[in-house]
Amino acid sequence: MASRLWATKAASYLRISVPYRGFATGTWTLLICLLPTNAVIKDLKYADSHEWVKVEGNSATVGITDHAQDHLGDVVYVELPEEGTEVTQGASFGAVESVKATSDINSPVSGKVVEVNSKLNDSPGLVNASPYENGWIIKVEMKSADELTCLMDPDQYSKFCEEEDAKH
Repeated sequence: MASRLWATKAASYLRISVPYRGFATGTWTLLICLLPTNAVIKDLKYADSHEWVKVEGNSATVGITDHAQDHLGDVVYVELPEEGTEVTQGASFGAVESVKATSDINSPVSGKVVEVNSKLNDSPGLVNASPYENGWIIKVEMKSADELTCLMDPDQYSKFCEEEDAKH
C-alpha cells in the first residue's frame, strides 16, 4: 500500500498518469507500479486518432501517443511532411509504419509545419522509446487556438482509451 501511494506521488510529480497494477506482490510491486503503460501526460491535449499536441504560445508540437505506439508495435519508418507544408486539423500529414501495420498520422491542429523531427529518419524507434519527448513528429505554427477545444484533456483521453480497449 505504501509503495502504491509513493508511486502515485511520483507519477504526479512526473506529470503522468500510471494505472496501478494490483497483481504484483513483494519487492517488484513498486517497480511494476512505476512502469508507465499507456502513459498520459497531463499538460497535453489529445485527438481521438491518438495524436498528442503540446502548445506553447502559437507553436504546437505533435506526436503519436504512448497508447498508439504500444498498439502499433516496433516502429520501423515514419513518413514526415516537408517544412512549410500546410496541415489541417483531422487530416493526414504522414504515416507510421511498424512491424504490425501502417497508420496515418493526423494533425490535431491546423497550421504550417515549421519543423520536422529529422532524427526519426535514422531512428524511427524513438516513437516507441520516447513518444512524448524525443519521438515528437512535427512542430506547427497554429492558425487558431480555438481548435484546441475539440481535443481531449488527459482524463478524457485515458477514459477514451479504456473504452476503446474494452471493445477489442
